[in-house]
Order: sequence, then structure tokens, then C-alpha cells
Amino acid sequence: MSNKAIISINGLSKTYGELQAVKNISFNVYEGEIFGLLGPNGAGKSTTLEILETLREKTSGQVTIGGFDLDKDPAEIKKIIGVQLQTSGFYPQLNLVELLKLFAGLYNTTIDPLEYLRLVNLEDKAKSLTKELSGGQKQRFSIATTLIHKPKIIFLDEPTTGLDPQARRNLWDLIKNIRNSGTTVIITTHYMDEAEQLCDRIAIMNEGTIIKLDTPENMIDELVASGFERPKQVKAANLEDVFLHLTGRMIPND
Repeated sequence: MSNKAIISINGLSKTYGELQAVKNISFNVYEGEIFGLLGPNGAGKSTTLEILETLREKTSGQVTIGGFDLDKDPAEIKKIIGVQLQTSGFYPQLNLVELLKLFAGLYNTTIDPLEYLRLVNLEDKAKSLTKELSGGQKQRFSIATTLIHKPKIIFLDEPTTGLDPQARRNLWDLIKNIRNSGTTVIITTHYMDEAEQLCDRIAIMNEGTIIKLDTPENMIDELVASGFERPKQVKAANLEDVFLHLTGRMIPND
């Protein structure tokens, strides 16, 4: 992670009539980091994400992404970002290779589909339809489609929801590999262990505002220093660790 901001947000607000969904928030996202946007339902994180993805208009504030102003250059921003799609949006009659070629055509580029399937460990599913994939495989394929035009930033909205522990851990490894290749990742999740394991920094939102922004480690250390103690003794492992140990961590075709 560098100290250079790839996304700069200053005083961002979004209002729907009397409802202020996002209230004058400001933060930076740095190149090469996994940045987590966390909060309960209705906190404003999805609205914030959609604004950054150029999918929703802001009410006020300044947003710069990859050096481009959101108000002046939304078309340029779209060229450097990748947005994870829901698998329900894929043509059901096309196999994975055909779908990747279709998306490449939309970006006016030519790719080797097997290269992208190999990246997400789905090369053996090249001729499969999306309906034939497991939940984890669908999520990995969805992420593959975000990488076709080699974006500088990708947005992942709760990518592991509904996945079993093996599929979740495999997807974590994929996301880390994408970050390690130089791509900045912005992720939303309701799983706190996921945020702790994946994110370099986290912004916690509540009622439209950012109430805390720091590294997971600093947040935890600060809470402990305040005198906080868990009511139950923490063990060296948890039930998810037991499950993964017994069933095997790495399942190629989860």
C-alpha cells in the first residue's frame, strides 16, 4: 500500500427528499490497499459505493477517482474501475468462456478467457453455464469479469454472503492476490472476521456518517486499552477453524 490517494472524497452527501443517506463524509483510499466500508443496514455504505461506481448521483461534495473528477470525467472513471456483478445478470445460455468474450467485446478488447478462468481457479469449468456453478464458483467468476479491462480499482459488495467457510477463505485468498497484483480493492461486508482478515483500513459508517476510520489492529488495540473485556474467555481457535481443519481448507471447486 502506498501513501498516494487513488480515491479522494471531501464533504460527500446524498439526500433523498427529507432523508439524508450520506452526511458530509470525507476520506481517502490509497493505492494498493484493501479498504473496507462497514456498517449496519441503512448506514449509507451502499449509497456511497454506488456514487463512487458512477451508478448514483451525489447531492454535494467533491470526489476524485484515479485523478479524475467525478462531476467532469465520469466516463474516464468508468474505464479504470471494475464493479462486481450479481451472477443473476449473466446470460444463462452462455458458458463461462463465451461470457468472458462477451464482456471483453463490451470493453472493445480481446482476451484469453482461459487466462481469467485460471486466475480464479475455474479453468476446468470453462464450458459450464453459470447455473451449474456452486455459490463460491459464481462469486469467483463474477470477480473475473471485473478484471477484464485491467482496472485500477475494483468494488466488491458483500462478495462472500451465503458462502460456506471453505468458499469464503478461498475468496479471501483471491482478493488478496488481486491486491498483491497492484489493484486497489474496496469491499463491503457484514462479516467482522472478514474485514479484520482482509482490510488494510476500515471506515465504519452509521446513520450516514463515518464514525471511525483506522486499521483493524488499531481499532482493536484502542478498544482493549479502554478497559474492554469479552465476557467469555477467547480460545486459541474457533468453530470455523475446527470445520476447516476437519474438511480441508483449500477446495479447488468449492
